[in-house]
Amino acid sequence: MDFDQESFQMQAKTFFGLEDILARELKQLGASKIKIKNRAVEFYGDLGFLYKANYSLRTALKILLPIHSFRAKNEIIFEKELINFPWEKYIYNSQSFAIDTTVYSEYFSHSQYIALKMKDTIVDRFRKKFGKRPDVDTKDPDIKFHLYITNDEVTISLDSSGEPLFKRGYRKAHFEAPINEVLAAGLLNIAGWEGKGNLLDPMCGSGTLLIEAAMMALNIPPQLYRKHFSFMNWANFNLSLYDKIKETRINRISEFNGKIVGYDISQNAINSAMSNIEAADLTEFIEVKNQDFFQSEKDMFPVLVIFNPPYNERLTIQEEDFYKKIGDTLKKAYKNTLAWFITSDIDAFKKVGLRPSRKIKLFNGKLECRFFQYDIYEGTKKIHKNII
Repeated sequence: MDFDQESFQMQAKTFFGLEDILARELKQLGASKIKIKNRAVEFYGDLGFLYKANYSLRTALKILLPIHSFRAKNEIIFEKELINFPWEKYIYNSQSFAIDTTVYSEYFSHSQYIALKMKDTIVDRFRKKFGKRPDVDTKDPDIKFHLYITNDEVTISLDSSGEPLFKRGYRKAHFEAPINEVLAAGLLNIAGWEGKGNLLDPMCGSGTLLIEAAMMALNIPPQLYRKHFSFMNWANFNLSLYDKIKETRINRISEFNGKIVGYDISQNAINSAMSNIEAADLTEFIEVKNQDFFQSEKDMFPVLVIFNPPYNERLTIQEEDFYKKIGDTLKKAYKNTLAWFITSDIDAFKKVGLRPSRKIKLFNGKLECRFFQYDIYEGTKKIHKNII
């Protein structure tokens, strides 16, 4: 695989609402020509930066490399463009491939059908040109293509990541719909967590927020435990360059002197969290306790409180009482604290009994959520400027 330019366009995908956070990450890494789009950020960089972006970005779901763009309003034009495209530059006939498809178009209504047409075109070109065709493998392909159509605009990209980047490699135990790792990192960024001071997740579940917070505090690369990216199957994969980038990022791991603590009322949740924390090799930095948040009191100063309420999954109380108890507990036991929580109950703030200082719209996959910020202060409002 040969790129014509040292710097080329790439696109990092993310969740709705995290685009600005991802753009900031890319800028800090050294990307150029950054452009924010819907659920994505476009940027420019070289081959080494593509490796670094995959290895280092906390709020990216995948990194795509566009290889062909054109306009088509029907299948004839679409197929003609694909027939004339040199697929052999990007895949060998001995390799397997798969196609992810996203379609928002009045001209192409069936995404599976259009993906099948693309597959047939690739296979036919190889048969005619080489007498041998690459296989399709939807589970573990060597090369992953991404087909994106919006109206009559068609973009075909190489997926450099392969497995989505939220699969960090440390999750060994699951407990009742854990929060996505990329979303967790985004929430921590929005909440202002920079690895200074202390952090409490009072309903920690399987520990995702705790682990992401610790990795951020220690500057641990999010893909430290990942063994494979799709770009490793590309013909131009440069192992020595990739190893050098890995070494540079690992050498930037720093110290952390604060506390990261998780509570949960369920012992099964605590067991899951401990298993994942151990798999991430973070046991010396994270403490988890079998503790009912509603019976707790603030014992770390200062502390940032951030959590993903379990709704009725780990609690046997009624939902109305649940949110009211969150508000009552924060007001009574966590004075002079900055607290955040995310929920898919859009009107949850009405039940909490406290006025949120911020309400941020986010999506967890297709599920619309709100991320609420509460400034819990004691006495005059002047104090709340200094709370955390």
